[in-house]
Amino acid sequence: MIASVNGTIAHVGLDHVVVEVGGVGMRVLVPPQVAAEVRTGQETQLATSLVVREDSLTLFGFLDVDTREVFETVQSVSGVGPRLALALVAVLSPAELSRAVQTEDLAALTSVPGIGKKGAQRLVLELAGKLPTDLGGEAAAPAAEPTGGDAGEPAWAAQVREALEGLGWNATQAAKATRTVVEQHAQDTGPAPALPVLLREALREAAS
Repeated sequence: MIASVNGTIAHVGLDHVVVEVGGVGMRVLVPPQVAAEVRTGQETQLATSLVVREDSLTLFGFLDVDTREVFETVQSVSGVGPRLALALVAVLSPAELSRAVQTEDLAALTSVPGIGKKGAQRLVLELAGKLPTDLGGEAAAPAAEPTGGDAGEPAWAAQVREALEGLGWNATQAAKATRTVVEQHAQDTGPAPALPVLLREALREAAS
């Protein structure tokens, strides 16, 4: 199993990054928060999980071990594959997911695209006692950087909207959630919050 990769970011996509390791570019699927935090040319280390299928080898990457462990653990639940597991850890932090399972918070679990009431009940039942409870805080993230966007909206809005669509919300839902976050920060006079913070705010709006 490939437990981690350490190298230079050669490319950043909406749902993946390419990390150069020993002259080889490794394509790693990541939550949108990870893609938002890294930059081309940056040295990085990702905690990774290799998913082996009959016709593919897919590497998933995360900024911390806690998230990787939760990503792997939730796949023990019937009906949860790596793509749905990725959506879970994108919408809910490890601490939030653990708390939702412990308190049987079905509303929080069904906020994830692809998780219905029955799926949330399965998560609660099958993950009971399996998720870590002693979870560290989230790593600090750089501030959002301009990348271009539609006229009248901040540059980061397009990235947030595309990330929501990549996680399963439709264009209308993604646009509405993004617009709400834009309005919430319309009067800010200082630097924009970190892009992962903006993404999490939009995820919460989309799930509400």
